[in-house]
Amino acid sequence: MNQPIQVVAAVIASENLILACKRSPLKSAGGKWEFPGGKVEPDESPEAALIREIREELGVEIELGDRISRTETRVGDLSIDLASYRAITIGPAPTSSTDHDELRWLPISDLAQLDWAAPDMPTVNALVRTKQM
Repeated sequence: MNQPIQVVAAVIASENLILACKRSPLKSAGGKWEFPGGKVEPDESPEAALIREIREELGVEIELGDRISRTETRVGDLSIDLASYRAITIGPAPTSSTDHDELRWLPISDLAQLDWAAPDMPTVNALVRTKQM
């Protein structure tokens, strides 16, 4: 089996709501919801990768909090090693994305109603279970 793909995601909270992003239809897992983030580049820390990815995708700066979860999920022939972190935006909240066709701010209680990408489900479950942003 190949090495897992290292991926990071930000659970961005604002005013008791969490940002969910719907993947563009032409991307893998198109139409599924996810927390924004992306792949960790070689010689890049997970935290630096997440700050870079959010800047690229959402055009905003974030301040990272603690890690929520780190899980490995099989998606077809791939293994995705996803670490998710709490985050807040520095400055204005994002209003658009280069990788998503919809952004939605939701209370934790509504997260489970969306059709999430498989690697993000452990984070969704952890948030719903603990009810902590």
